[in-house]
Amino acid sequence: MQRKINLLLLLFSLLGAGVAFVLGELLLDRRPYDLPQMVLVGIYFAILALCVGIGALVAETLSPKLNGQSWKLRYLGTSWKMFPLMVVLLLGVGTLTEFVYELNFGGSKPVKNVVMVIDDSGSMSQSDPSDRRYAAAKNLVQQLKKDNKVAVVTFSNEASVVQPLLPLSKAANREKVMEVISSLKTTEGGTNISGALAEAMKVIHEDGADRGAMVILLSDGVSQFNTSTELTDYVARGIKVNTIGLALDDPSGANLLQNIASGTGGQYYDVADANRLGDVFQQIYDRLGDRTLLTERSDQTADSPYYAVVRVLALMLLGTALGLGLGIVFDNRHLARSFSIGGAVSGLVAGLILESGLNGDTLWDPMTRLLALLVLAAILTLFTYIVPVGEGRLSRRGRAAGAGNAPADSIHSPRRNRGSKGF
Repeated sequence: MQRKINLLLLLFSLLGAGVAFVLGELLLDRRPYDLPQMVLVGIYFAILALCVGIGALVAETLSPKLNGQSWKLRYLGTSWKMFPLMVVLLLGVGTLTEFVYELNFGGSKPVKNVVMVIDDSGSMSQSDPSDRRYAAAKNLVQQLKKDNKVAVVTFSNEASVVQPLLPLSKAANREKVMEVISSLKTTEGGTNISGALAEAMKVIHEDGADRGAMVILLSDGVSQFNTSTELTDYVARGIKVNTIGLALDDPSGANLLQNIASGTGGQYYDVADANRLGDVFQQIYDRLGDRTLLTERSDQTADSPYYAVVRVLALMLLGTALGLGLGIVFDNRHLARSFSIGGAVSGLVAGLILESGLNGDTLWDPMTRLLALLVLAAILTLFTYIVPVGEGRLSRRGRAAGAGNAPADSIHSPRRNRGSKGF
């Protein structure tokens, strides 16, 4: 009995994972037909199954070391016919695990309501003479998804709700919000941050829907504000306030906005040049709070050990399903067991890579997903690269059945009629 590593299978599996990564990133970036996240993730892993499966089948066709020459001559066509089962299996498991991952436990909710609180006090004529803040706000509205709601609050001496929360499911609503923002102008007066956040909370409360919310507060000034009392409702409801300090010369203004952000679990952005506001709004959008197996958790569950464990277990299940699918394709119960064990181990490692590496960085996150897919494919196939081979490259049971018979342990094998169980 010899054990031999099939480097061709390893190479083609890695190539398949690489192709799956490219196709998967295009899918995540474009979100065709506004697919729900769970379906999107299911398709992502179905693509992985498609590409890795094709790579494994091509490699085994060129160098049939797993099932032997008799499989290639007699049952290769059957393997290709069973191949769609593997893709459907990963589609289903991927969708199911994403569904579980998106379930909200402990009161956590994904961010769906976005309230923009924009300073239009007199000092803004110097801080933002070209009204770049309004352009950045409109760009954010354009990018929000159809299941989002958006509201706009402006403030100087007094705060005013210029647009209550409005669903963006209709194109007309999106245009309406854009028109409202386009009509905004810098006014006279001071900076009433306390009144602005109070109005924002009223907007969220009056909506009545049990949805996660987030506030984006932009200001260039400072005002009286007691963070220990005036943020109570925000903290109790888990609503983050992301703050943007524009051209702040007074350190007390920056300190206040930093304290508001940190007190609610939000992020503070210090912006010296109004022309950079578009980039900052983009960063906030990228961290809106989507929770998927393939992206960073940026909502209240960011540091949750529960969701960390769920992600890793989900990847283990997906790796096991990928291995089981390959066993079905090759019609061999021993290969299915070996692939499944390898898939579980590779899924565990891939899950740990995703959990530790995803951080919301638009450059690093894709590389993290690529590394996870390559590791998944490599470890999975290495568990079956070390395969028993002997004379005629058939397993022991295959040799007993004769070189002209079906591959070892296949459901097509004549030995099955003598009590042997196939896959």
